[in-house]
Amino acid sequence: MVILAIVAILTPHDWYFLILTAAQLIFVPIVLSSIHETKQIVWFAIPAFLAVILIQLTPDSTWHAGFAAIYLIYTLAVAFEGVKRFLRRGFTHMEESFIDLGMMFLAVGGMWFFAYEAGIDTGFSPIMTWLTGIHFHYAGFLLPVFAGILGRLYKSKLYQWVAPALVLALVLVALGITFSTTLELISVFVYIFAIYGLIGMSFRAGYQHNVQKWLFRISFLALGISILFSLLYAYGNWSGYYTMTIDFMIKFHGLTNALLFAGIGTIAASSFTPPQRYEKPVFPVSELRGGLSIGESFLTGKKANQDSTSGLVDDMDVYNLELNTTVKDFYENTSDYRLYASVHWKTWFKPFAAIYKLISHYVQQINLPLSRKRVEMIGDVILIKPELDSRKKVRAWLRKINHHTTFVALYSEHTFSGETFMNIALPLPGSTMIGVLNLTQEQDQLILSSEKVGIFLAFREYVMKLPISERFKVWETDVGQLHAQHNMWIFGLPFLSIDYDIERK
Repeated sequence: MVILAIVAILTPHDWYFLILTAAQLIFVPIVLSSIHETKQIVWFAIPAFLAVILIQLTPDSTWHAGFAAIYLIYTLAVAFEGVKRFLRRGFTHMEESFIDLGMMFLAVGGMWFFAYEAGIDTGFSPIMTWLTGIHFHYAGFLLPVFAGILGRLYKSKLYQWVAPALVLALVLVALGITFSTTLELISVFVYIFAIYGLIGMSFRAGYQHNVQKWLFRISFLALGISILFSLLYAYGNWSGYYTMTIDFMIKFHGLTNALLFAGIGTIAASSFTPPQRYEKPVFPVSELRGGLSIGESFLTGKKANQDSTSGLVDDMDVYNLELNTTVKDFYENTSDYRLYASVHWKTWFKPFAAIYKLISHYVQQINLPLSRKRVEMIGDVILIKPELDSRKKVRAWLRKINHHTTFVALYSEHTFSGETFMNIALPLPGSTMIGVLNLTQEQDQLILSSEKVGIFLAFREYVMKLPISERFKVWETDVGQLHAQHNMWIFGLPFLSIDYDIERK
């Protein structure tokens, strides 16, 4: 604050430029300091802050582009940390993902700030370029981070709609300013829905301290008022009937957001930062990774023993279930059964499946047909050398359709908190997809589901949860014959189902 006050006194520039400077020197670094995973960017921060100060203390010159470039590098470093923070966790705990997104969007603000100071022609007037830089510091960084911290305190069903609306509104604003005043007006309505949803949740959340409660409420209420003036401004652009000017928006909208929303929100977020709810899941991760092509060649050479084994599991009794005899025998003596499959891609997903087929045909992994035609899957169950995988009793189930590899799945099991899970790894180029399935029983049906733990992608040091879930249902239809249903969802939307007919050879 002292530094900003000195800059305000000595700056030769118009006072309103300090609205962005306040975000750069005060709000952003203080809020970032409350996100404990960002300590390593301090070496980028110090020269960036000095660069911002020099821009404000010196008249316009070619040096400003260089100073702004230093600040841009800092925002890129913050964005990179946001990406790494997301990769360590993946698609889980939406409130943390919005903190990650805020860190990423800060780099967009840094780019627009650099474009303004470097005099780059963005297609907009210089003042609009500068205002866009402000937008991505306040609405792009601070608002998602504040929403994420509020989500740590209180996350109702409404939050599942409010938080994505913030990101949608941010994107729509950019598109609307560029292409369509109608889209710009729609974006403000989306913002209003999201902001007033946050206001409502701020009055229902449980707080650590009474002061924190009122700080958060005042911050979001201030934003709720200022967004109404944005609505009038957007309406003027759309209708041609102007009641709000840019000059008024800078003075009222800008100062309200800087002093009340950002200033008070920063105190609330940094002084009483609630801990994150996310806890890293504990399960063994396969150390095997694929090359550019998986297929049958993955199991040749040093990876696999030459001996086959009879089943995916040595003994299904480890799952403590009273299973149907044939179901149990299938998993313990998989090679004794023939497998027929019928693949059903959901209509909405078929274009994506067709594109993926071009890749999977080459990679030879998760290489499913596009048609629903009933086909036989043939293959073997092969032991993996124990020194190559940290998991225990790993065996690969290689499945083919018409001599083309469909799946290479590495089966294992692990026990956590007294419950045994099936741990299935599918090697991918440079990575491995892992499904951790818990096994339950519904009458005579065996249910294998990822809902309790999840499906993950492991690469380098990251193990990130994917927005995918799956559920198997296996039951006996006749003596020695089984039927299985495999259903998959992405972001909660069904996209694939496979029906299997399984019969003893």
